[in-house]
Amino acid sequence: MKITKQYLELLYQFPPRPIVTDADLISTQEIINQLIDKPQLTQDEEDYLDVLGTLVYDYEQKQENLIPDIYGVDLLKVLMKEHELRQKDLVPIFKTESIVSDILKGKRQFTNRHIQELAEFFHVSPSVFFPHKSSNNFASIG
Repeated sequence: MKITKQYLELLYQFPPRPIVTDADLISTQEIINQLIDKPQLTQDEEDYLDVLGTLVYDYEQKQENLIPDIYGVDLLKVLMKEHELRQKDLVPIFKTESIVSDILKGKRQFTNRHIQELAEFFHVSPSVFFPHKSSNNFASIG
């Protein structure tokens, strides 16, 4: 493999390094976007783009692994703690504090409306409030 002057210039302008912060990610994505916006890439630019893409992919994989694997009521408890919320703070969603209490104790399940309103309230996907697929909270059908 021959290193060309153009490739060395690309490396000099923005040396590829492991991405460890969101700021690093943004900087790297800006360079990627500049390359992608070009009408035609040289082989050196394609190779460089591949290196940068690999760095972004590695960073994103690490970030996904940092997301806790919790769902449903367990996630609600974590979100309440993070946002320093008490049961009464969720009454606008659940209508009564006793319903909030029953849900947190596992005596009741979320309704579709609860899930939708919680997702909007916490700015997350509604799917995070469904029990995890591997959990055995539902009776089998058959």
